[in-house]
Amino acid sequence: MRPISRSISGSFRLPDERASLHTLANVRWGLLVAAVLLAGIGLVVVASASATMHVNYLPRQALAVALGLMAMMLIFSVDYQVLLSLSLPIYAAAIALLALVLLVGHRAGGAQSWLSLGPLHFQPSEIAKLMTAILLARVLADADQRYVGARRLALVLAVVAVPMFLVVMERDLGGAVMYLPMVAGMLLVAGVRPRIRFLASVSLVVVCALVWSFALLPYQRDRIATFLNPGRDPLGAGYQVRQSKIAVGSGELTGRGFMRGTQSQLRFLPARHTDFIFSVLAEEWGFLGVATVFGLFGLFIFKGVQVALRARDRAGILLVVGLISGFAFHVLYNTAMVIGLLPVTGVPLPFLSYGGSFMLLNFMVTGLILGIDFRRYVNR
Repeated sequence: MRPISRSISGSFRLPDERASLHTLANVRWGLLVAAVLLAGIGLVVVASASATMHVNYLPRQALAVALGLMAMMLIFSVDYQVLLSLSLPIYAAAIALLALVLLVGHRAGGAQSWLSLGPLHFQPSEIAKLMTAILLARVLADADQRYVGARRLALVLAVVAVPMFLVVMERDLGGAVMYLPMVAGMLLVAGVRPRIRFLASVSLVVVCALVWSFALLPYQRDRIATFLNPGRDPLGAGYQVRQSKIAVGSGELTGRGFMRGTQSQLRFLPARHTDFIFSVLAEEWGFLGVATVFGLFGLFIFKGVQVALRARDRAGILLVVGLISGFAFHVLYNTAMVIGLLPVTGVPLPFLSYGGSFMLLNFMVTGLILGIDFRRYVNR
């Protein structure tokens, strides 16, 4: 792997080249505003979703947002070229943490994906997504050809396969799947020959068949079978989606109001503060609330795409594309899942679902994208 071509000396301070262009006025404020507003809406919905639960999750989520904002500012202040130059060791550290989970991690929600440091509990699989994206950007940025060569493509697949395998071993199939849109977006922008795309599609079908036969647990197979036949187990595997559909449909135009949703407040809807937070939003705030959130998600993605289009170096472009692809897929899958269009997996909704590790990841992604755009006149 060739070193990053640009010198990184002094890159921990905000660069002052082309000062007339390189100011805070040049930051993609729309991206930042969307992230902060989404997190704020998430706090309101989590407060309602957990109002009748044995634990009030609002203080924990508020702490996660505060830590996320600090992490965003920290990663924004570091030149992303430094992160690219350190991509291999930080990727290795992320893999080590994933392996450690298999040894001493504890189980929650059917997956053994958590590590504990005293009172602190976190999911290494979330942060590993970001570290993997950084290494992938460096690997693909080193390629000068129009299409990614076979050896480099094999290297890319190996980089992704290791964390995916470890996450699957943790029984977190949804978390493993979320690596695919990230690498797919980066490969499409980097350039992949049509026959390679065809072979990849065929291979994906084969892998899905193998996963179904050997990797899925019985409850995961029940979820997929229930998705294909929603009426087969309405009080068992299909109960969650059934209640979610009722919640979404009952919101109508303006919703039932804050803490007035029957499905959440009467505890008909399980996992209402995590994977099915969108159902609570739809029931209590209706179509207008959902449209507002979708508008903010759209603004975040649109501004991210603008950053990719404006980036002046290949690594920056690829990194933003990978991060935005993963973010967009999270939004699409979660919202489709809660209305029964896709099988139920542990895929949270960015900035809204309860979870400290995922909130940190979302804000770190935001800070990294803002940093790439902020330094576009320097890192060429």
